[in-house]
Amino acid sequence: METYLGVDLGGTNFKVGCVTDGKIISEVYSSVHRTIGEAELIQTLFETIDQVITANVKAIGVGVPGILDPDSGVIYDIQNLPMWKEVPLKQLLEERYKLPVFLNNDANCFAKGEKVYGQGMPFANFIGLSIGTGLGMGIIINHQLHNGVLCGAGEIGMVTYKESIIEHYTSSLFFEREYQQSAKSLSELAIQGESKALLAFTEFGTHLGHAINNISYMYAPEAIVLGGSITKAYPLFKTAMENTIATFAYPKQIENLKIEISTLSGIAILGAAALCIK
Repeated sequence: METYLGVDLGGTNFKVGCVTDGKIISEVYSSVHRTIGEAELIQTLFETIDQVITANVKAIGVGVPGILDPDSGVIYDIQNLPMWKEVPLKQLLEERYKLPVFLNNDANCFAKGEKVYGQGMPFANFIGLSIGTGLGMGIIINHQLHNGVLCGAGEIGMVTYKESIIEHYTSSLFFEREYQQSAKSLSELAIQGESKALLAFTEFGTHLGHAINNISYMYAPEAIVLGGSITKAYPLFKTAMENTIATFAYPKQIENLKIEISTLSGIAILGAAALCIK
């Protein structure tokens, strides 16, 4: 059972954990201040890693919410951290820790984590959808993660939909834009039976169903694994989502499509660590 280090470069926190046999055995968080410079931010990352890394760690995986080259390990653009432009993070980490380092974007890490440790294990071809503040998508084809150029494959959220893009209808942005409330507050009202809140999740499920149909037309996956904060409200939008999926033009193609819900705790760290496993 080898130990890997998983690093999640969030916009407000750096999360780092040691992972052995699919379990996070130690982890630490550090707050990120958007006002500090690139060098200070890298030093913060080093100090965070130093708190948990051990001699048993064989490699380091890093999840990045942005655009990067997984081969060179250069980060070109990272969401919420505008001071990081063309940062050679793979080189910096390998020089400091003398270990192999693997980088990918956070949506791809979610899919890879589910493939290695979670609901994606049985499937050769599946999609990981992370539904939270945005809509992230990772693609597994023939058991392998599909990156595309600069890890840009799977940006389903940016596809044109209605008068905007799909992400505006299938993430927390939908509730904020259409109902001026958070998904969490509306879910609490919906559980109590409040009609407007129930309608919000019915509409959300319909939009998500259309997104899944678009994905199915493009990739014909065996399964779609849903993760992210909004999946906590899955019972509130499940029926509307399934009703929309039922309108798919080729019923035979999706009659065995599995919709699975992620059960992994700490998927950001697990998914990053999973990058180390070929």
